[in-house]
Amino acid sequence: MSPAFELKASSFTLPVIRLLALDMDAVEAQLAPKVEQAPGFFQNTPVVIDLGALPRDSGIVAFPQLVGMLRGLGMIPVGVRGGSAQQNEAARAMELAILGESTRAARAAESTADRAEPAQAASASSEGHPEPPAAHGSLGSLLVDRPVRSGQRLYAAGGDLTVVGPVSSGAELMADGNIHVYGPLRGRVIAGLQGDLGARIFCRDLQAELVSVAGHYRVSENIPADLKGRSVQVFLDHEVLRIEPIG
Repeated sequence: MSPAFELKASSFTLPVIRLLALDMDAVEAQLAPKVEQAPGFFQNTPVVIDLGALPRDSGIVAFPQLVGMLRGLGMIPVGVRGGSAQQNEAARAMELAILGESTRAARAAESTADRAEPAQAASASSEGHPEPPAAHGSLGSLLVDRPVRSGQRLYAAGGDLTVVGPVSSGAELMADGNIHVYGPLRGRVIAGLQGDLGARIFCRDLQAELVSVAGHYRVSENIPADLKGRSVQVFLDHEVLRIEPIG
């Protein structure tokens, strides 16, 4: 009998929602406007709930309300991390996975709330690389003429993002329009953040952890090996994400 399946170890970059309070009404009131800014990115997106910032004596998390709210906003909660034994037990009752702090997908991701925060200039992680790359631009477009290092996040709100240099693993590029990278592209790159189906990604050397256009994405494991390291464009064709070589 021929094999019907195989098990493989893999890694995915998942966004993380880090709870700072147990008031689910307040969480929804603050999260919903961010989802409205970039509906295509959040739609059907799996997310991890991080409880590590809550006080140790915070008690039970209202998981039924939280899970229902996230699903109502288009997201798919898949697991929790950083909770107490009591909180983890309540999460299991909602069929959420319990993830350790060493989980690569959770460790590599940032808060989804931060993802949608508009910024005309480059922003940098507070850990490791406080100096952001030089950025120039107007009318929403952004030009970066230095390498983008791990942990740095760039967002061109309302326009295109162009990077003249390499993008390191762990960095994140976002734009409401197109993204152009004239160097090795690692990290995560998200074009058409607010749902522009005509946005595209252009790069000279594709090595990305994740590419996304208007909420449609592929992770590295799902990018054909013969396209890695090549000059490509990433675009939507009838809502199917395509990656094609250039030249």
